[in-house]
Amino acid sequence: MSVELKYLAWTALLTGLIWIPYILNMIMVRGLVDAVGYPENPKPLAPWATRMKAAHYNAVENLVVFAALVLIADAMNVRNEATAAACATYFWARLVHVLVYTFGIPWLRTLAFAVGFVCQLVLAWQILA
Repeated sequence: MSVELKYLAWTALLTGLIWIPYILNMIMVRGLVDAVGYPENPKPLAPWATRMKAAHYNAVENLVVFAALVLIADAMNVRNEATAAACATYFWARLVHVLVYTFGIPWLRTLAFAVGFVCQLVLAWQILA
C-alpha cells in the first residue's frame, strides 16, 4: 500500500471515529431514549461536544475532497515525496483540527484547517501539473 493510501485510510478511520465522544455526551445529557429519538426540546450538549460535532462535520466535508484527490493520484500513478508529505501532513492537521476545535482554541483550529487545505492544493497541483 502506498503512503498516500495509508494516510487516506488513517484519515477515514479518524473521521469515522470522531462521532463517538459527542454521542456519548448526548446519551449522558439527554438519556438514551431522547438520544436515539427526536425530542421536541432536546437538552443542549456540553460545549465541547457541540464543537466536536462541528469538527466532525468539517472532517466529513473535507474527507470527500482529500479522498478524491488521493484516489485520482493513485489511479494516475502520481506518487512522489510531495504527495506522500501532503497526505501525512493532512492526517496530522486533521487530528490537530478536531482536538483544538473540541477544546475551543480558535487560532490553532484555523491554522490546522489551512494546513489541510494547502495539502489538498499540493495534491491537486501534483495531479494537474
